[in-house]
Amino acid sequence: MAQTAEAVTDAVDLTGKTALVTGINSGIGSETMRVLALRGARVIGTARTLEKARETCLGTDGDCVPVACELTDQSSIRSCVAEVQAMDRPLDIVVANAGIMALPELQQVNGIEAQFATNHLGHFLLITSLLDQIRSANAARVVIVSSAAHMQAPSAGIEFDNLSGERGYSSWKAYGQSKLANVLFANSLSRRLPDHATANSLHPGLISTNLGRNMHRGLATVALGVVMFPFMISIPKGAATSCYVATHPDLEGVRGRYFADCAQKRAHRLASDIELQDRLWETSESLTG
Repeated sequence: MAQTAEAVTDAVDLTGKTALVTGINSGIGSETMRVLALRGARVIGTARTLEKARETCLGTDGDCVPVACELTDQSSIRSCVAEVQAMDRPLDIVVANAGIMALPELQQVNGIEAQFATNHLGHFLLITSLLDQIRSANAARVVIVSSAAHMQAPSAGIEFDNLSGERGYSSWKAYGQSKLANVLFANSLSRRLPDHATANSLHPGLISTNLGRNMHRGLATVALGVVMFPFMISIPKGAATSCYVATHPDLEGVRGRYFADCAQKRAHRLASDIELQDRLWETSESLTG
């Protein structure tokens, strides 16, 4: 039976450490922040608006700092980065949790399909802009929340010639591509960080949260109510793998791995493709300026 985030961090002391968690306004993002704060960390919690971030932080015991970060808006991301940099603290933990899922119709952000833009490019810009704070921590951990749906990515992995989605759009394939990009980014980042810092990715499990808010109502009812319901886990259990990868002593020095159920699992066959990782990194740099 899956453990809860509190259970997997029971012996962890994060006193004096600083964590950043995106997407704290609900679901496993909120629970991840709560548990990291419970273990003594100062948690910088981001949401799409300062109001949403502040509301969650005020309702959470511990040292929580609300910051706005709209992942579809590069100016908002850069403002978030500036706020975090102004705090002048090393970042010991970064949990890239926020995301959108299975948009029923093609949406774009600056000409890029919205799930790729939000789930990958937004976090890419945020994290790479904070690398100085990550590198200055004694043993930083970057945790990218992906999904088992990364296995549903296109056969090429990343369709670099169709990042706009205009040459063909499938909601789940586009979501899978964005989640494979999360895994590729984590693996690529793990090669670029100094020895004392790590980056890993994970599947949190099937959880009933508002992540599926953009799905067609009929599809959501069928998929969540009939197919997925027997396999769903609670939010406290859904946040367990994020907290485990972010804090557990057993994972000291472990990098470029993919986790689910608080254990290392096999990722997509392309996850370790260094050429693909590098092409994605270079493309992401270009798209984020």
